[in-house]
Order: sequence, then structure tokens, then C-alpha cells
Amino acid sequence: MTDTRTRNRALVNDLLLPTIFLTVALLGGLRVGALTGALVFVAPPLVTLILASMLLVLFARAGAIEFGRWLSNENPLLANISHALTLAALFFASAQSFNSVLPEAGLLRWMFSFFFLWTLLNNQFSSFDARRLLHSLAALFGLAFLLKHMFLTSLYAPGGGWLRRLAGAMLEGITLGTLDTAAFAPATGYISFFALALYVCGLVLLPPVPGADTGTEGATRTGEFIRAYHRLSPEERAEARAEILDERRISLEGEASKSRQLEHYENAVLEESEGEQKTSSQPRSQ
Repeated sequence: MTDTRTRNRALVNDLLLPTIFLTVALLGGLRVGALTGALVFVAPPLVTLILASMLLVLFARAGAIEFGRWLSNENPLLANISHALTLAALFFASAQSFNSVLPEAGLLRWMFSFFFLWTLLNNQFSSFDARRLLHSLAALFGLAFLLKHMFLTSLYAPGGGWLRRLAGAMLEGITLGTLDTAAFAPATGYISFFALALYVCGLVLLPPVPGADTGTEGATRTGEFIRAYHRLSPEERAEARAEILDERRISLEGEASKSRQLEHYENAVLEESEGEQKTSSQPRSQ
């Protein structure tokens, strides 16, 4: 059983995860032409590489990835090479995930990029664990997907529509050319959705430590608690210790109260037993 579990974990870490992330790296830059239906690959812009780097730092802060355990002198050479390739695939998959939800050009790309940069920068100074970070990323990519592939697609549809007329009325006097974006076939949205879903699934399967059993909930939660404690400020650590000591004091007081009650009960039983013995011995003495 142990050998099977170890082999399955090795297959996930060394084969499945790189395959997932490399697939995301390919699909994240794939577009379908609106007129010809040709497949177009869009290389990730520089801003997506910056966003991917910030995201990896956030993974490390949240404890989702322990880079010191993935790349360590204690690991064999081939293991370090395999882990490095997996982390590289994760980096490019992250960059292409951002690329799939960023507009291709114009002011809208910079607006979306600023939104991502501001969100990730604020998260660098927030207290995160791996689970909360995963939920936050799913919501972030989901919102960006809706804005690009539903809102903007409807806004710049060739036939126009009520959304385009509404935007024209709101931005009267401002040309939509500054907000223009490239038009692609609706299949591009499906590809982007599949790439983002695959990316989130890869993050769910990604263990903080290679070879760790993701089913050991107790050890995982303990490690997350310790890492969260070390990320606290000195004042917050003092408050946490005071709260723990206060709970310990209440627990000890409760145990002492129970001990006193038990001792009182034993004394009462003993006195009652002695009284019965005295009562039973009086007729015999007479």
C-alpha cells in the first residue's frame, strides 16, 4: 500500500503536474481568428511574466510551495531537475493564465494589468494560507474571464448591440478606438476557460512539499498554523500567545474545579460510609 501511494505521488509530481502546466502554457496563448478560424499563438507580454513572478512569491508566503524543499541539497540530482522543470512549467502556466484573460492591446490591457498588479501587491502584505489563496485566485481569474470573454466580447461584437450603444452614450466624445481590442472567434473563450480550469486543478494537486501525502490533514493544518504564526507581527504574536495562555488557564481552572468536586464527592461518600458503619456497630455493642 505504501509503495503504491509513493508511486502515485511520484507520477503526479513528475508527470501529471508538468503535463497540466505545459498544456496551460500552450492553451493560454492560443486564439482563434474571427474571420479565417486560424489558430494564432500570442506570446506572453512582459507584464504577465512580472505577474507570474509575484504570484510565485505569494505561493511561497502562503505556504502553498516550499521552494527550499522542492530544490534542496538533500534531494538527488534527478529529483532536483524534475522539480525545477515542474516549477518552470508552473511559472509559464501562471504567465499564460494571465495572458488568456488580458486584452491583446490598447488601454484595456493596461487597465487589466494594473488591476492584477494592484491585487497581487496588496496580497503580498496580507495573511494568507494555501486554501484561501486558491479561493482568491479562482475568484480573480473568474472575474477577469467574465470581463474579457463576455463583457468585452459583447461590447466589441461586429453587429454591435445594446452594450455597445450604451458604452457609446456613456463615452460620448471619447473614441472607442483607445479602448479597442482584437476580435477573435467565440471558441477563444472556450479555450481560455479550459486553460484556467486546468490551471486551478493543477494548483489543487500541487503539494507544498514534493512527495508529501496530501491526505494528512493534521500535519498540513499544523504546518499552516506554524507558518501563519511566523508571518504575524510581534504585537500579533503576543496577542496570540496571550489568547492561548488564557485558554490554557481556563482549561486548568476547569480541571481543578472538577478535581475539587470529585474530591468533595469522595469525602461525602467516605463520611456516609463511616456513618453507616457506626450505626450498624451500635446495636452489636449493646
